[in-house]
Amino acid sequence: MMGSAPWRRAGAAFGLGLLAACSDGTASQSAQSETPAAPPASASCDLELFVLGAGQDAGAPQIGNSQDPAWQDPARQLFPVSLGVFDHKADQRYLFDATPQITAQLRAFDVHTGREEKGLHLDGVFITHAHIGHYTGLMFFGREAAGARDLPVYAMPRMSKFLRQNGPWGQLVDLGNIKLRELNDKAGVDLSGTLTVTPYQVPHRDEYSETVGYVIKGANASALFVPDIDSWEDWQVEHGIDIVQLVREVDYAFVDATFFDDNELPGRDMSEIPHPRVTETMALFADAPDDIRQRIHFIHYNHTNPIGDPASAETAQVLDAGFNIARRGNQHCL
Repeated sequence: MMGSAPWRRAGAAFGLGLLAACSDGTASQSAQSETPAAPPASASCDLELFVLGAGQDAGAPQIGNSQDPAWQDPARQLFPVSLGVFDHKADQRYLFDATPQITAQLRAFDVHTGREEKGLHLDGVFITHAHIGHYTGLMFFGREAAGARDLPVYAMPRMSKFLRQNGPWGQLVDLGNIKLRELNDKAGVDLSGTLTVTPYQVPHRDEYSETVGYVIKGANASALFVPDIDSWEDWQVEHGIDIVQLVREVDYAFVDATFFDDNELPGRDMSEIPHPRVTETMALFADAPDDIRQRIHFIHYNHTNPIGDPASAETAQVLDAGFNIARRGNQHCL
């Protein structure tokens, strides 16, 4: 597997970090923060994956939470979960999920990939589902903002129908800002000959759309992206997917870490908010070989999840057990 690298610290222009490698080419997790950063030297791989955000849909600090330490400490700020993929050889860039922080996230993507001239420079956006942190950034492609033309948006059938039939998203379709491209479960999309994306439907709260994760496969490595799911057991029962086996088949697995454990929200019935807890996923892989556990990168953590703080005891617990925590700014080669 290839290593990852945290983005270096720099001025606060974008509110988002960019990339630089540690001396050993791996992520220095305990030192990572959510602060801005400058771009690194030229990329050393043909296909790069960037973590543009690692938080839950609303990020941190959250609205109505004046006690959130992220108000005072920029290192605690979280952007909603999003990945960017840059294919150097094909000169193509793809975004996975369009968050409410898409403006800053794309700006950081631009700086790192040398696309600071005017324009979106996007070849497609893949949407996982219709919850606020995963698709509402599409609004910035409309005429009030970017005024995009025929930007490919890849989505499952119910998600595509939701976008067509509901405003303001339907206006993006009608005006030709976005062009919907429907996906099918487990049917891969070949984007450049060396980059393939395959959706995998997952069980989740599907009020408006189905929910998918993606396997993003490059020439040398592959990544699993499942930011939201109700449970690993339900995935196997309902869709025949064994998460342990799937992780064995990829090089990086960015998986749902919304909550650390059932004690995270005092006064709330945590059973009403089904997500695999970090402790549950760790237990599931406890007997797996070291190289399998190292493939897991916890992502989509809520503002209450202590792993959002790189200095927390829970972060140390996760890392000591051989797992990784995705941080905004990590880079991986595919």
